[in-house]
Amino acid sequence: MVAVPVAPALSRFAAPAALSVAALLLLLLLSFLPPGPGRRRSAGRKMPPSPAGPQHTETLGVGKAIAVLTSGGDAQGMNAAVRAVVRVGIYTGAKVFFVCEGYQGLVDGGDHIREATWESVSMMLQLGGTVIGSARCQDFRTREGRLRAARNLVKRGITNLCVIGGDGSLTGADTFRAEWGGLLAELLKTGGITAEEAQRSSHLNIVGMVGSIDNDFCGTDMTIGTDSALHRIMEIVDAITTTAQSHQRTFVLEVMGRHCGYLALITALACGADWVFIPESPPEDDWEEHLCRRLTETRDGGSRLNIIIVAEGAIDKHGKAITSDEIKALVVKRLGYDTRVTILGHVQRGGTPSAFDRILASRMGVEAVMALLEGTPETPACVVSLSGNQAVRLPLMECVQVTKDVTTAMNEGRFEDALKLRGRWLSDNWNVYKLLAHIRPPATKSGYTVAVMNVGAPAAGMNAAVRSTVRIGLIHGHRMLAVHDGFEGLAFGMVEEIGWNTVGSWTGLGGSKLGTKRTLPKKHFEEISANISKFGIHGLIIIGGFEAFTGGLELVEGRARFEELCIPLCIVPATVSNNVPGSDFSIGADTALNTITTTCDLIKQSAAGTKRRVFIIETMGGFCGYLATMAGLAAGADAVYIFEEPFSSRDLQANVDHLTEKMKTTVKRGLVLRNERCNENYTTDFIYNLYCEEGKGIFDCRKNVLGHMQQGGSPTPFDRNFGTKMGAKAVAWITGKIKECSRHGRIFANTADSACLLGMRKRSLVFQPIAELRQQTDFEHRIPKEQWWLKLRPILKILAKYNIELDTSETAHLEHLTRKVLVPEATL
Repeated sequence: MVAVPVAPALSRFAAPAALSVAALLLLLLLSFLPPGPGRRRSAGRKMPPSPAGPQHTETLGVGKAIAVLTSGGDAQGMNAAVRAVVRVGIYTGAKVFFVCEGYQGLVDGGDHIREATWESVSMMLQLGGTVIGSARCQDFRTREGRLRAARNLVKRGITNLCVIGGDGSLTGADTFRAEWGGLLAELLKTGGITAEEAQRSSHLNIVGMVGSIDNDFCGTDMTIGTDSALHRIMEIVDAITTTAQSHQRTFVLEVMGRHCGYLALITALACGADWVFIPESPPEDDWEEHLCRRLTETRDGGSRLNIIIVAEGAIDKHGKAITSDEIKALVVKRLGYDTRVTILGHVQRGGTPSAFDRILASRMGVEAVMALLEGTPETPACVVSLSGNQAVRLPLMECVQVTKDVTTAMNEGRFEDALKLRGRWLSDNWNVYKLLAHIRPPATKSGYTVAVMNVGAPAAGMNAAVRSTVRIGLIHGHRMLAVHDGFEGLAFGMVEEIGWNTVGSWTGLGGSKLGTKRTLPKKHFEEISANISKFGIHGLIIIGGFEAFTGGLELVEGRARFEELCIPLCIVPATVSNNVPGSDFSIGADTALNTITTTCDLIKQSAAGTKRRVFIIETMGGFCGYLATMAGLAAGADAVYIFEEPFSSRDLQANVDHLTEKMKTTVKRGLVLRNERCNENYTTDFIYNLYCEEGKGIFDCRKNVLGHMQQGGSPTPFDRNFGTKMGAKAVAWITGKIKECSRHGRIFANTADSACLLGMRKRSLVFQPIAELRQQTDFEHRIPKEQWWLKLRPILKILAKYNIELDTSETAHLEHLTRKVLVPEATL
């Protein structure tokens, strides 16, 4: 690989090594500027020389043209995907065209296909729906329609097509590609195109992105729009819960999902619903009896409401539809409960996309452009998918076929096969839900006592994790204890037994119901040991941030002096900063990210109205730049300052110059984010004053410090679901470890693997000994030494129109969709 120089003024835009963000967006060249005193460069690795030589991404698309269209049902986040395709395509030197009104626009041509500009996608990121329009197109289903579509593309020199839609839209694109040669031959024969045009457009590259709120496409963990739809649903469920409690009502809520129960299932997990109906797993034949008994138990336990979630495609085992009205009639007739039905309908498709959907769509858009520009006649049409936190490419028709196989399996009554074909994400969530909703604590107890506590700063989703921990623990037969106020509470004996009904309504509550403090245990070892013995604690689950991790390490160190500390420990990361080593995500970070993104949207709207205004926003995170970077990507920031990428006054000046040039365009506003501890000298006030001075006569500035609002609010659907799953898996692990360490009625755990952190690593949840994570931790700055999200910073900078060179010597490979049944992550 030949190094391509980066202008010193733009050196802060160098990025760490990218393992495969969009599989092709990799290492930005390191800055020429040395780090300041006490600072370090972000970790990276040099790539081996490419046998094919350097590949300059800024010229990768020269002479090529890309068309992007949205088809089928709209989904929040489609605009973010379109924006990314347009801007990255232009960045590579390609021409990019909008195809308005989906395949109908492709067939009709004319003004429906128009060239896009950088500015034409500005302010599009936060809009719901699809700005370029979508339509169901019967014409494209005919060969005559596809002939017209082919001619429209050939006449504009377009040989790369990016389709954002569902499986039907993507299948249509693959058919179009397969027929391309025949279509050109027919057009040439009839004089529709010239021989030169036919030769220039000899093959068509197709890349798909799945836009569907139902999350019904096999091969990807999440489709564009699903997370936003869950946000809309949970807003309504939370609102309905308050009125239901007031009147002691039962509510039956119907959500979308004709062939897929994902929305219904995650909603049920996120709100603690009493029952959920999904098409992939119909209830048993006597479900009416079970449902009524379940609702009665909930009321007898002191609850003032019942929530039942129904997917619109819910069926029984014989394929007969189960409707919301049928469920209401059953509850009224047998139980006499005041019951209401709410059908959410198309409200689920509307509204602003969530931060997750914006980032997902942006990543997929970048990957789609790179896949198109790398395509050859032999390259099969692919779909860009998400696996864990990794963007991957999969053969389009493999995914479509498996998606169709699910429907076939359900039609044939093979519901277990349907669940397996959907993938691990559905079966794992379904298993957790069944445990929490359908199983009650056994009469025979295990004889073990497990304590749960929160440590560090509060984070939305902590309560969901505690609720899941307590209930799954009771299901295992354990005696569950709640420790209030963290390690300090454990030292002072603030411990009480906690029951099933106590945590019933905790899932949607923000903050920490148990109370949480940053106090570490080392100075209270004697008191903590005495209370562990006094309360008979056999295992400890600690839900919290960096203090939970360091506190766990201290407890392990204290085992040499205090035998009472020799019990299994499990750390569950929960912090808005997302700075706990051993996990790519922490409970609470998604809620904080959405809070920042929503605030930035409002600020951008203000800036757009006043014109020529730049806002400087300070985010939380300590030394960790996760929130600032991801919010910058979700909100469309012009620059983001973080600790992990050192910057100098020259870099600040380069950013000011960049915004000065931007003010000459039609987009006369700017957004700059700063992580709160990115630099001890270049404070928010310093940067604000610098921008004010340097921007005089060109733009004015405002600053906002978001503060602790980032820690508040109701948890997002992601944090509720993530916390629920993490709590369930933590209890499953600690139960096994207690049994493993039990000897003659005593628990003695002093091995490294008896104190673990449960974390999300790429594509799965894993337990890692906290002692091993010590080497991966920068304790001075309270961050992991390696952070996966740093590889996303090149996308942020490219979308902000910075001229940077990317190393593309490491190319992506096309993965194949595994049709084997994946082993569940942990037995619950």
